Amino acid sequence: MEIHAFTVDIPGHVMDDLRERLSETRFPDEVEGTGWDYGTNLGYMEELVDYWLNRFDWRRQEAELNRYPHYRAEIDGTGIHFIHERGKGADPLPIILTHGWPDSFYRYQKIIPLLTDPAAHGGDPDDSFDVIVPSMPGYGFSDRPHERGMTSARIADLWARLMTDVLGYERFAAGGGDIGSGVSRLLALGHPGTVVGLHLTDTGFFSPGADIPDLSENERRYLDAIQQLWMQEGAYNMVQSTKPQTLAYGLNDSPAGLAAWIVEKFRSWSDCGGDLERRFSKDELLTNIMIYWATETIGSSVRLYYENMHALPLSFLEERIDVPVGMAVFPKDFIPPPREWAERRLNVERWTEMPRGGHFAAMEEPDLFVRDIREFFRPLRAELRTAVEVSR
Repeated sequence: MEIHAFTVDIPGHVMDDLRERLSETRFPDEVEGTGWDYGTNLGYMEELVDYWLNRFDWRRQEAELNRYPHYRAEIDGTGIHFIHERGKGADPLPIILTHGWPDSFYRYQKIIPLLTDPAAHGGDPDDSFDVIVPSMPGYGFSDRPHERGMTSARIADLWARLMTDVLGYERFAAGGGDIGSGVSRLLALGHPGTVVGLHLTDTGFFSPGADIPDLSENERRYLDAIQQLWMQEGAYNMVQSTKPQTLAYGLNDSPAGLAAWIVEKFRSWSDCGGDLERRFSKDELLTNIMIYWATETIGSSVRLYYENMHALPLSFLEERIDVPVGMAVFPKDFIPPPREWAERRLNVERWTEMPRGGHFAAMEEPDLFVRDIREFFRPLRAELRTAVEVSR
């Protein structure tokens, strides 16, 4: 399969159209003094749109994205965009990191240099990684699927082809968060002989657990809390899982609407204490939003929820993954599961309860995140080297 170099370069007419739409934003009213209780706050949105229109420098952010080598390859008829940054140590371990929604490959922007060149950031060069960060189909600069059935399971199979057939790795590590955790789990489940280990920030999928025997008290509290959370915060999931096309018209047409839909999640799901910019600058928020806006992928991204809801086989939830798993649990990431819940289906060999951080851990706490990845994979590297030597 051919790999083609790719450069992030949004056409000028797209930027001109964006400026016109932002300047004509028709803001709604709101109930005074309610803050974010009803959703994205009006005052913050007016401030963000003004910044986007008058001060945000996309070309500077674009140049930052292009510091890394970007590529595209066609796999099973789907064009996949990915970053592939080679490690600078003696024997880098390849790792594929999968993002979720409403983020993008940009989720891992801060940690790529920490993983590929640990020596330059106070680490051990023996902990270096070759880092592969793809955009899922329907996200960013990958193709938008135009047929049914592009589930997380299919994406996992595409990742296996990307790593082995396209990039030539026989064994590799995997990691992810949000939808990326589910994709990584399915990758390990379907291709256990190639995946060295998984590093996850959540278990990837929720299931009600009503028929699971011998639930611990911690597990019961966790499942009750998840149910309550879903009633309070799960409307986006229900809409995207049932009527994604209806939602797409508004979000694909209005940059302010798109931004409001996304930034509310960054505020709710992060360890920001209600102050969004305590964790994310406007430039970071808007760069992620621009990846959706410029590629017109908000509709195709939320369709993944529908595909998973309607086509993803649920039998895998009952299957145990024997590949070693490292769990980095961040306290403000939805509701962190108890260890015994994760161990029902995952071979958990490392469990780290972080002192701070939320759903977007690689953006919020890159140093904590990277340290845990390094430490989890260190013994697995040694096992892999021993296995290679024995095979010789």
